[in-house]
Amino acid sequence: MTAPAPTGVFGALREQLTDAAAAFAGSPDAFAGILAGMVDDVDRALGERLEIFPVCHHSPASALAMARRLRARPPRVIYLELCEDLRPLLDELRNCRLPVAVQAFATELDGFPAEWSPLSVIAPVTEASAEYQAIAYALDTPGVELVLVDRSTDHVYQWAPRDDQPAGPHPAPTADEDAALHGDAVGVEIGDLRPRFAELESYLLHHGKVRHWSEWWEQYVERPLADADHDTYRQVMVLIGSLFRRLRPSRSARDDRDEDRERHMWTRMRQHLAATGADPADCLYVCGAFHAASRVEQFGLDSTAPDFPISPRTGTRWRYGLIPSSHSAIEAQFGLAPGTVSIAAANWTAALGRTRVTPFRLAGQQTGKKGRRSRAVTAPAPSDVTTDRLTGFLAAPPTLDELDEAELRGWCVDIVRLARRNGYLASTADAIAVFETSILLANLRNRARPTPYDFADAAVTCIEKDVVPGRRDVRRLCEILLGGDRIGQVGYDSLPPLARDVLDRLRPLGLDLERRTVQRALLDLRGDPAREACSDLLWMLRHLLPADAVRPIMGERRLGHRSTQESWDLALGRNQRALIELGYEGVTVEQVLEQRLRRAVRGPDATAARALAAVEDAIRLLDSPRLVDELGARAVELLATERTVDDAPEVLRRIRRLLAHHRTTAPALPAWCRAFVTTGYAHYCTLLPTAFVDETTGVRQVGAMLGFLFHLESLALSLGCDRSQLELAVAQAHPEAPAKLALLWAARHHLGLLPLAHLRERCADLLANPLVVPAFPHYLSGFVHALDPVPGLAPFVVETMSAAFARLPDPVLLPWLPTLITTLREHGPELVPLLVREAERTFPATLPALDGWTPPWAAQPAASVSPPTGSPAAGPGPAHGLLVAHPEAVDAVAALLGCDAPWHSPAAPGPPGGGGGSPLVAAHPDTAHAVAALLAPPGRPELSAG
Repeated sequence: MTAPAPTGVFGALREQLTDAAAAFAGSPDAFAGILAGMVDDVDRALGERLEIFPVCHHSPASALAMARRLRARPPRVIYLELCEDLRPLLDELRNCRLPVAVQAFATELDGFPAEWSPLSVIAPVTEASAEYQAIAYALDTPGVELVLVDRSTDHVYQWAPRDDQPAGPHPAPTADEDAALHGDAVGVEIGDLRPRFAELESYLLHHGKVRHWSEWWEQYVERPLADADHDTYRQVMVLIGSLFRRLRPSRSARDDRDEDRERHMWTRMRQHLAATGADPADCLYVCGAFHAASRVEQFGLDSTAPDFPISPRTGTRWRYGLIPSSHSAIEAQFGLAPGTVSIAAANWTAALGRTRVTPFRLAGQQTGKKGRRSRAVTAPAPSDVTTDRLTGFLAAPPTLDELDEAELRGWCVDIVRLARRNGYLASTADAIAVFETSILLANLRNRARPTPYDFADAAVTCIEKDVVPGRRDVRRLCEILLGGDRIGQVGYDSLPPLARDVLDRLRPLGLDLERRTVQRALLDLRGDPAREACSDLLWMLRHLLPADAVRPIMGERRLGHRSTQESWDLALGRNQRALIELGYEGVTVEQVLEQRLRRAVRGPDATAARALAAVEDAIRLLDSPRLVDELGARAVELLATERTVDDAPEVLRRIRRLLAHHRTTAPALPAWCRAFVTTGYAHYCTLLPTAFVDETTGVRQVGAMLGFLFHLESLALSLGCDRSQLELAVAQAHPEAPAKLALLWAARHHLGLLPLAHLRERCADLLANPLVVPAFPHYLSGFVHALDPVPGLAPFVVETMSAAFARLPDPVLLPWLPTLITTLREHGPELVPLLVREAERTFPATLPALDGWTPPWAAQPAASVSPPTGSPAAGPGPAHGLLVAHPEAVDAVAALLGCDAPWHSPAAPGPPGGGGGSPLVAAHPDTAHAVAALLAPPGRPELSAG
């Protein structure tokens, strides 16, 4: 049976590929269908009335072809594959230095999961890209309209799968700050040409003798198409897009989104042509080669399929702007090999000099070069009738570039120089080795002229070996040598109002804050009070921006304190992206800071500790009493609703500091402070019994609760709280853990329910019990945590620990000594210094004094237990003599207590050997003994004996 004659421009090629498939596979079925379908896709795309220009992202060949096409036959309308709501930002590119990224940013979400916040979509733009050539031509040519037809940034997230995180090409974590310029934004690229079939990619890399996809593309597509004519370029790019589109393992959700994008773009182009009446012959559709081979029903202007239904946008409020980008950031964003974009930029510059094509560049752009459109080389106009250029291109052998020894020699000399500057022991011999190895690698990879990839591999092999002496390896040095990691910058006029306001307010510092270097700012606030406004702004930026953007070297800003001299390291130019995204949240820094503080106390994860931190920040940075009262009232609400005490230490620390600040700066405490103390007193009294027995609550948290109750007890009682709440809470606590049991004993001692002598006896019983001795370090940990709420226990803790070391034998002491150290280090590192200072006051300072030293607790009377109430009072004894010798202090105390008569009455009978009677001492002998014990120095036991 005779096969039908081939039809169409590519009939001969289709027949040739079908015969080759039959001979190769033995059957003209599936394989032949793929090859013939690729030819059909090329024929369909090139036969469309609206000219389709396929591109690859950041491709010098695409940029050259675009520049030639625009000069040969300038279009009147350019449809560009880019998010349609980013169009107003493109006019701001003329104020920037490329590369930059167009960004859409949103923090106030409506219609998306809250876990996705913040949303960020970026589209990086480099000079060596076809999209930039189209943008520059359209914006600087009168009468040309640029229309963006891709889905909006809101639809980027609408079409994302509703899982924990939105789908998108998120960059891998990297330590390089330049590679992290895009953050975790979702990237939008024009022309993603990469196989979606892993086996196909590995096959191409293996037989192409290259390491990664960027190198394969540069060798087999980029270089051959750099000098190709317009028709050849279009046909080859559509053929590659069709190949990658058809060779997919299975249909995925990404494929569905790609087809929806294509339906969206064709629908928008149809709507624009119908609304404006533009002639399709004067229009140009710029899209990725993958989309040029589309097979959706809406493809083409002659399609009868209905328009694609486009859903309305959500209520999310999007903000738009430009952020700086870099070559490494683009590579990290889209998974390209390191150095790919830098090498593309170098190839773009070399191709411009070789082909004499004048690129389009926006007027006034910060590039240091001026456009030269008047000197453009005239390119041949594209032919009206498409001819078959694929057959000749696919059948022609690859062009082997001649070895440029001067270029390669210059690379080798420069890389050795860079390596020596970065600590490598490189020499002229290494330069020769790199030269020869580059040629060898190129020959092994079937090319006569070494590419930058061959040179980089040779340099790593010959110079780096197995040692990297500095921060940069040799491959990174090769990237710097071949063009470097160019970092873009957004111009002042394109910055959001907040960023411009920051630069204007910091202008008195006399620094060029748009530079990427770290600059030192010195502020003498006493000598130049005008710089106080700069200091206030820097402290706010310190709170809002990354740590390395604004870093204080000297000076601090805390409650009630402002430094008179400050020194800052400023890197706002390096952190321009963070400053720009800050401008999306408000007009001034003060407004953004106020919004963030409110958001911190109103969020779902807000706690009382965070609210107190927000109050402190509002006092330090904003000095707004209205905001402080609002945040403080919210802190009271959060404390009353908390059901755990995990943040009790943080709450205690911050409320102490805030109360001290208000007591020294205001005549009376604010209403929210008083409400916080009373609410906290009742709240912690309620939770105290449960916290003592709860295994998930640590001893540190219970100690902080007691610290809040004991330290703020007087203030709480003066505000109307009832002390019986605390006594009932302590009485209802029945812990079993040793540390919490010791903490309970300390609390009962503070309340007067457990005398010190009884507490001493309990600890002695614990040391005498062999079964309890291994757990004794945990008891000591509880006593150490009690030093904060009950600081008077410090001498007793020193005494208990000393008694343990004195009484326990070495076989018992040595095993639990490491446990004691690790327990104290883990549970009470901030309280151990209190114990050390008390031990320093108790023990002698010199070694000779230790021989005759008697511990204070050993010098105390054995019967020092207070007699029970109602028992006969013992005589004053020697304590009376001490009080007689210092009557003024006791008279002052008596006056404070309301006693008009002096404590010493000559007529009153005194004790035997005493100097007169004392009704006050006779009525309260326990107090006299206690005062005598506290005042007795270690060397005078006669004052405390008796």
